Amino acid sequence: MAGQHTEFDLETQAIRAGQQRTPEGEHSDAIFPTSSFVFDSAAQAAARFAHQEDGNIYSRFTNPTVRTFEQRLAAIEGGERCVAFASGMAAILALAMGLLEQGAHVVCSRSLFGTSILLFQNIMGKFGVETTFVDMTDLDTWEQAIRPETRFLYLETPSNPLTDLSDISALAKMAHTNDCLLVVDNVYCTPVLQQPLALGADLVVHSATKYIDGQGRCVGGAIVGSEQLLNESIYPFLRTAGPTMSPFNAWVFLTGLETLAVRMQAHCNNAMKLAEWLEAHPQVKRVYYPGLKSHPQYELGQTQQTGSGGVLSFDVKGGQSKAWEIIDNTQMLSITANLGDVKTTITHPATTTHGRLTDEERQQAGISDGLVRISVGLEKIEDIKRDLERGLDAA
Repeated sequence: MAGQHTEFDLETQAIRAGQQRTPEGEHSDAIFPTSSFVFDSAAQAAARFAHQEDGNIYSRFTNPTVRTFEQRLAAIEGGERCVAFASGMAAILALAMGLLEQGAHVVCSRSLFGTSILLFQNIMGKFGVETTFVDMTDLDTWEQAIRPETRFLYLETPSNPLTDLSDISALAKMAHTNDCLLVVDNVYCTPVLQQPLALGADLVVHSATKYIDGQGRCVGGAIVGSEQLLNESIYPFLRTAGPTMSPFNAWVFLTGLETLAVRMQAHCNNAMKLAEWLEAHPQVKRVYYPGLKSHPQYELGQTQQTGSGGVLSFDVKGGQSKAWEIIDNTQMLSITANLGDVKTTITHPATTTHGRLTDEERQQAGISDGLVRISVGLEKIEDIKRDLERGLDAA
């Protein structure tokens, strides 16, 4: 079942799409750990380098295992093409380097992963690219920030770590009216819970490190979109600069995609139960989770997503010292900044994922000192509650 077969549902595509069996007849996806490929003749080598013939050349930009992963992710995300990268941040860098030039402008949600903010603000700023950060939930601020030189609008929805939501369809219409693109980081939902391209977005960015892997084994990233946009702007950067996904990592991500749908449903179920439990806890000031009716964009989440995801955050009474005390008194939860793992992870965003931002930037992004983020895993929910309650009781 090579390539995309749209007559199959997402769950089937996540298992079957893109596979091309070798003459050995393997049932599982093959892995091709090779740096280069052999040509039948000098003429064939010349034809491939000149783009006159399709085929493998060098694993920096053509590898069968990576290609299978790209085709499978494109199929379930509903895109024409996917380009894979060594990390999620490498994908975002490729997006910026491929689409922007000196004097270009980008409008970004203020509620981004901290490193994403620094990439646009500090690194791309060195190349004469200006970024305006806006409140992701206020459509008027997006509209007001767009300029003639704006190339794209960029956001995560749900956001990290406050799970704010943006109206993808409305932003897509706004972007296209102003002759620019909409790029959505879909790491929290994955294509199982949200399909930004179907809602009008032009490109979707993934950190495959998170839910696509699902077990915290490998680092990788990807961009999905139209064949034209990927071929003209993104793939050339990969080919030349080489932020390449390894065949082994691609193979791991392929196995992750096979169980993505069932895992995301289980993550959603556990997260919803934990969010409701935390909302009723006396030590908790507020819980941020799109599945709760108290969430300010609850109605949008019910229409834009098919599930509320596996990540939640909560503000604890007592600020940083109490947040740290809660984290340190857990015994089972993993204290790590990664997310999307079958193991529940817990972190303090203000001093980890968003620690390199200034106090003012954290305040603008709503990252308080008492905020704790949990990526809810697939352990028994009663065990997760019991371990977290140990930390809450200590506080």
